[in-house]
Amino acid sequence: MKTLDKIPTGKIERASKLVKTGVKIGGNYVKYYGKKLINPDLDREELNEDNAGDIYDGLKSLKGSALKVAQMLSMEKNMLPNAYVEKFSLSQFSVPPLSAPLVRKTFKSYLGKYPEDLYDTFEKDSINAASIGQVHKATKDGKMLAVKIQYPGVAKSISSDLALVKPIAVRMFNIKGKDSDKYFKEVEHKLIEETNYILEIAQSKEITAACKHIENLEFPCYYEALSSEKIITMDWMQGLHLSEFVKTDFSRETGNLLGQTLWDFYMFQIHGLRKVHADPHPGNFLVSKEERLIAIDFGCIKEVPNEFYEPYFELAKKENIENEAFFTEKLYQLEILNKNDSREELQFFTALFKEMLTLFTAPFNEERFDFGQDLFWSRIAELSERFSKDEQLRKMNGNRGSKHFLYMNRTFFGLYNLLHDLKAEVTVQSFKKYLD
Repeated sequence: MKTLDKIPTGKIERASKLVKTGVKIGGNYVKYYGKKLINPDLDREELNEDNAGDIYDGLKSLKGSALKVAQMLSMEKNMLPNAYVEKFSLSQFSVPPLSAPLVRKTFKSYLGKYPEDLYDTFEKDSINAASIGQVHKATKDGKMLAVKIQYPGVAKSISSDLALVKPIAVRMFNIKGKDSDKYFKEVEHKLIEETNYILEIAQSKEITAACKHIENLEFPCYYEALSSEKIITMDWMQGLHLSEFVKTDFSRETGNLLGQTLWDFYMFQIHGLRKVHADPHPGNFLVSKEERLIAIDFGCIKEVPNEFYEPYFELAKKENIENEAFFTEKLYQLEILNKNDSREELQFFTALFKEMLTLFTAPFNEERFDFGQDLFWSRIAELSERFSKDEQLRKMNGNRGSKHFLYMNRTFFGLYNLLHDLKAEVTVQSFKKYLD
């Protein structure tokens, strides 16, 4: 794969890249509508493929927060056309890496030495490259190590990147009103945290220490003496990325075991620690030869404040959703409804969220839940498709809910998707044995 000797870091330089991408997308629409004049039955599949390819090609050279947005969107399997999901999922660990000279320069700048002076061996070619950093294999004192290196300029470009992406997001998600800034500030805050590798090491050590008693779960050790604000050195963990593992011929028992481990890990964090690994994409998990789950990245940790946690999980109970007065009260607490809503908006969004929550919280109301079942996923797909075409919804203010929904919903969508890929059936309350 071609390597990068330079990443655009200036606001104008990065903006020009996105403008060029926008021009290509405009051309794709012109081509699509031209063909549709000749063939009125033409679907949007070719348009989606062309747009997804051009957007991904434009973002991958920018890296950083622009590419991170694509990674986040790739997890929304039921929200985007498949062409976008397939292309954007490449951002998890398959983008052009930094060249060897740029890697050496980063080491000299942040650890004062070149990699060959710090490790017994250091492979100059990266093993994988994603949105914010890339990973190299190294050895020292007989240990195999993974060394994550952050791309230059990523942290400095976050605010300007999000300002460029904001108009697209506003249109995609029908966000209106001045309060929409709270969502973009939340994303900006979390992305800035993800570029702070000192913070990531602290979070990694905290979460792994708190979760080490969970069965069938492993974590790497972290080496602070060989790390800095732009470099992290940790144990090299042997295993297949979860996205690769689910393509193998694994047994139902193995899928259930790994799924139960994953479920218990997430439920323990949320209910026991009130903070959670909010980036559950397949690139952050491995499966060992012994069929143990390995968690390898803790850059994105979301704290769950009590004022959000309580009403959020109170609405995970079926009887509370069916209690009209209680349900309405919690919608106000979660900022889904507000005092300025019209009667039409109150009725519409109450009905909409009742339908959504009844479906999405279904796993919490069963003793055991099978995430591999087709009915559950077909209902999610049908609901997403219907909402995407709802003209009444488009006319209303989509600016709904506490800012904490962004990363909590992302966490649950990602978790549900991973459990679906594993075809896992889990015991829902199993995690409680770890809370004592």
